[in-house]
Amino acid sequence: MRFYDDELKNLQQKIQRRGYLDSKLNELRRREKELAPTVGQLLAAKINEQSDVDRLEGRSLSAFFFKAAGKMDEKLDKERREAYAAAVKYDAAVRELEAVKADIVKFSSERRGLDGCEDEYYRLLAEKAQAVKVSDVAGAEEILSAEERLASFEAKEKELREAVNEGERAVQIIKKINAQLKDAEGWGTVDLFGGGLISDLAKHSALDEAQELIEQLQVQLGRFNTELADVDISADMQIKIKGFLRFADYFFDGIFADWTVLGKIKDAKERVDETNAQVTEILNNLNSILSNLCSEKAKVKNRIDELVLNAKL
Repeated sequence: MRFYDDELKNLQQKIQRRGYLDSKLNELRRREKELAPTVGQLLAAKINEQSDVDRLEGRSLSAFFFKAAGKMDEKLDKERREAYAAAVKYDAAVRELEAVKADIVKFSSERRGLDGCEDEYYRLLAEKAQAVKVSDVAGAEEILSAEERLASFEAKEKELREAVNEGERAVQIIKKINAQLKDAEGWGTVDLFGGGLISDLAKHSALDEAQELIEQLQVQLGRFNTELADVDISADMQIKIKGFLRFADYFFDGIFADWTVLGKIKDAKERVDETNAQVTEILNNLNSILSNLCSEKAKVKNRIDELVLNAKL
């Protein structure tokens, strides 16, 4: 016996999905508005840093004086590191902005496909409610109400699982970053004992992989945050989420000052571990919410079964 049929259930879940998409899109547009000027600022910084390198490598009074003082190599190395760091931060921000824009297009398209679902839902619900009132089935109205709640729980469960999946993807990327940093640290230790060119190349290869993964992680953390836009979590969790949104910024700040120093690699590992702890804590919170929701859903299912079993036809 089902009063709340599949069509009603589907429409209700579309309504909830539409609301969830609205929250996602609001968050994505906020981030787009925030990222666009940041990309512009980082581009200006990238151009400025590269111009410093070009000036020293070309014919300039600055280059002449540094050469005369015997500090040309030292100054040029410093400027090259700063130019590289500026370029990496710019590329990471561009990648994140492109991902945000792509998600806006994707979710906007899905959102347009849900237009009119609410009007159709309430029209059909009114028909079902009227049919229940004239039926001779005892407890029919309570069954209808319980089935409506069950559909709502199922829609919320789907959204929570999507959020958990995005968080778990972030954790998988973090594991890969840690593996590359550990590898780089190992080769850096070899360097201390005169490892030579091979160990130096291996170390920088691992760091290149870590850099690529960090850019991926920044995008993934943003997607995790977007999935959390409509999830009811504590204020403390919200603070932690905001804390990792600019992960790439604080990771890259100063990290290229001297990659040859093992301490810099250890600092990078600590920053990655901090982010991993934040994401894991939020995932634990989400799984707790999900567990409670599934428990409530089971109670509603049992109540429906009980009402159907005891119904007098």
